Amino acid sequence: MSRKPAEAQHPQRIGALAKLPVFLDLHDRQAVIAGGSAAAAWKAELLAAAGASVTVYAEDFGTEMLALDVTRIARGWQPADLMGATLAIIDAEDDAAAIAFRAAAKAAGAICTAIDKPAHCDVQFGAIVNRSPVVIGISTDGAAPILAQAIRRRIETLLPASLGAWATAAKRIRRAVAERLPTPGLRRSFWERFAERAFLEPVVPADIDIQPMKAAGGHVTLVGAGPGDAELLTLKAMRALQAADVILFDDLVSDEVLELARREAKRMMVGKRGGRASCKQEDINALMVKLARQGKRVVRLKAGDPMVFGRAGEEIAALESAGIPVAVVPGITAALAAASSLGVSLTHRHAAHSVRFVTGHSRQGELPDDLDWRGLADPETSLMVYMGGRTGGAFAARLMSQGLSPEMPVAVVTAVSRRDETRWTGRLAELGDALLRIGTDQPVLVGIGQVFAAARVQAVPADIEQVA
Repeated sequence: MSRKPAEAQHPQRIGALAKLPVFLDLHDRQAVIAGGSAAAAWKAELLAAAGASVTVYAEDFGTEMLALDVTRIARGWQPADLMGATLAIIDAEDDAAAIAFRAAAKAAGAICTAIDKPAHCDVQFGAIVNRSPVVIGISTDGAAPILAQAIRRRIETLLPASLGAWATAAKRIRRAVAERLPTPGLRRSFWERFAERAFLEPVVPADIDIQPMKAAGGHVTLVGAGPGDAELLTLKAMRALQAADVILFDDLVSDEVLELARREAKRMMVGKRGGRASCKQEDINALMVKLARQGKRVVRLKAGDPMVFGRAGEEIAALESAGIPVAVVPGITAALAAASSLGVSLTHRHAAHSVRFVTGHSRQGELPDDLDWRGLADPETSLMVYMGGRTGGAFAARLMSQGLSPEMPVAVVTAVSRRDETRWTGRLAELGDALLRIGTDQPVLVGIGQVFAAARVQAVPADIEQVA
């Protein structure tokens, strides 16, 4: 069966938001804080850093508040104190105090928040990554502040300290760019190069050259989407998805990975699955060439790694013969993700001296006849069989006919790295029956070799572990 490449009918849209992230301009505006505690001092410092004129009312001020350059008035707050304020914050002792403060703030037209009392807040503060003017806010809707801090630390490691300086330079030259580069294509090309430099060059040049350049022509990037878990995507793959005009993706690419792509990018399903309706390879090749010749930045998104059983060689040859620039971004192939999931080293020095990746079916969908079966039956090789769900029993029989022990440990992993991943371990002689029970609704990967004796699944043939 064959099918034509087609645009996804219902592309993934943004999911429900617990809170809407917005950014408030507080420069030269009034902010009032009621409370002199350390928690109130942190909010006061934050508001002052955002340019607000901060006034704090409290009977007593802690050392943290006394260290800040803010206006301090040594008494409790009064409703009149909130008039003219854009933002009002209270560190309330109880709900009654928070309710009274919020009512006064509403009457004064101020946005209100009560520290650690989300029920009495118009807005909530989140964790912040500061590369001003680049500011990133992180919210967990109050459910897990520690998680928000962990996310902040992770993002901090990805963003260079000089990013703020680059953003400041962008603001400075924006008008000049608009004047010298009159078309959207030229401006977009310039800003994309600018963004790349912001992540690569630690120092912003004193003079940034703004020269009109011919808009870049179309090109194709083969991107490895990994086995399914979006967190296994590489940073380079993420950047390619964010820059794409069109994404041609396989059936096995997860929705979580597609969600990371540029919103404006057109998504087209060009899936190929053994035994199912699939797009012809020549149709996929022709589509890539056509789109690139239209000047599009095309991402050919492939599950796993493009260079491992992904027909990348055929696609690269077709593109090069048509004069289309092509690049490859590697991904984590399913065999390596499965080994990690099972907790085994494929090259454990006491159990294996080599690793082999092999396909479990031929172009006709049957067991390949032209494999090096004697070499595959090496007991000191870790054998990873792709696309072997339908032929696994025959594969095992062929290995045993070449002398591999029926007792050789075997592992089967389906939907590697995804929420519905399953694992089974057993003996080579049991593989065929196990695969019949497991089925082929999900992509199947089979591991054969001594290293799988240590896999993180009990070797009970009747059981298949569902990973929560």
